[in-house]
Amino acid sequence: MKICVTAGASGLDAPVDPRFGRCPFFVVVDIDSMDVNSVANTYAGESSGVGIQAAQTIARLGAKALVTGNIGPNALQTLTSANIDVYQLQGGIVRDAVDKFKRGELTKISSPTRPVHGGMGQGRGPMGQGRGAGRGGGQGAGRGRGGSGQ
Repeated sequence: MKICVTAGASGLDAPVDPRFGRCPFFVVVDIDSMDVNSVANTYAGESSGVGIQAAQTIARLGAKALVTGNIGPNALQTLTSANIDVYQLQGGIVRDAVDKFKRGELTKISSPTRPVHGGMGQGRGPMGQGRGAGRGGGQGAGRGRGGSGQ
């Protein structure tokens, strides 16, 4: 059976990333043979729809379970529709996540742990940096009374 763990890097010693759609890597582990396949999350920097796209990637990789820190409603629904169980784990490394999964020590997620678009702006690009969006609301009502210079 293959499980997927959201990770900050590739391999079994990578830290577990608490974000689902915006994690840098998906580490897929066959829990019987311990074969590992680390896949870069190409959707992590997209502006929207990353949860659903990431969930579709997990399904294509053949995982039957996902271990992550948090997940939004759209991604959870997509995974549930694909018959992929979702488990929660905060912190640790991928190897520990796999061991805890094998021992049945992880909590199954049955409802979203994040709101829709809850992961937007998490350390990527200009989002969340407070760039101004002013609309130039000045009215220009000055009443120039300067002389003619003569």
